[in-house]
Amino acid sequence: MTGALFDKPLALIDYLYDLVQLILCACTDALAAMRQGARPVLSVYLRQVYFTGLEAFKIILVTALLIGTVVITQIVSIAGSGSETLTGKVIVWIVVRELAPLLTAIIVVARSGTAIAAELAQMKVAGEIDYLESLGIPAPVYLVMPRILGVASAVLVLAIYFEFAAVLGGFLVASLGWHVPWEQYSQGVFSVLTITELAVSLVKSALFGLFIGAICCRQGLKVGRSVTQIPQAATRAVMQSLFLLFIIDGVVSLFFLL
Repeated sequence: MTGALFDKPLALIDYLYDLVQLILCACTDALAAMRQGARPVLSVYLRQVYFTGLEAFKIILVTALLIGTVVITQIVSIAGSGSETLTGKVIVWIVVRELAPLLTAIIVVARSGTAIAAELAQMKVAGEIDYLESLGIPAPVYLVMPRILGVASAVLVLAIYFEFAAVLGGFLVASLGWHVPWEQYSQGVFSVLTITELAVSLVKSALFGLFIGAICCRQGLKVGRSVTQIPQAATRAVMQSLFLLFIIDGVVSLFFLL
């Protein structure tokens, strides 16, 4: 699929258009569900947030601490002593702006993206979606919308946790290993931690989550009636999500640099 997108730019544009339409429909359905007080939809949304967000918290925490440690170690080894303020600046530029949203999204794709695509594909093959439709329960409202918004909410919150853990974890490493004082480290952090930096991180995280959810739902619902298509849908969902993550990352970074 990704190779076809590279070979045919118009196919990529159509594909992105379909995803944007799916996301907009999910947002519209969410507003309608909020007005009507659809409790079953809220339950699906909360379960998705729990599975994607809370259950991945430990993985995100460990990854963030390791990333903060690696970044601090490399900065100190390159810049040497007296680089405490620079250390704080660089960890914001690297972690808050780039690594936190991107690595969080990659972990979510690997962990939850496959599950969403496989679950919906299994429901499609077993005829459960047709059964729901026959009962008057629209699949986009009950199955797609809460998953898209649940993944987006989870990615956004997990990215914020990632940033806190990496920045504070990096300080602990710098403090214990090289006796970096908090005053100098925090001075470097807050000197570059502007509203723009936070906006870049939040926008990337929200877009990553929305498109991951949309891609995985789309692939899960595209299968036919063959069981062998279930793992294929999960594989396509992961590959397309990773492909678009890097595109979105570059576009958003370029937009805020202009």
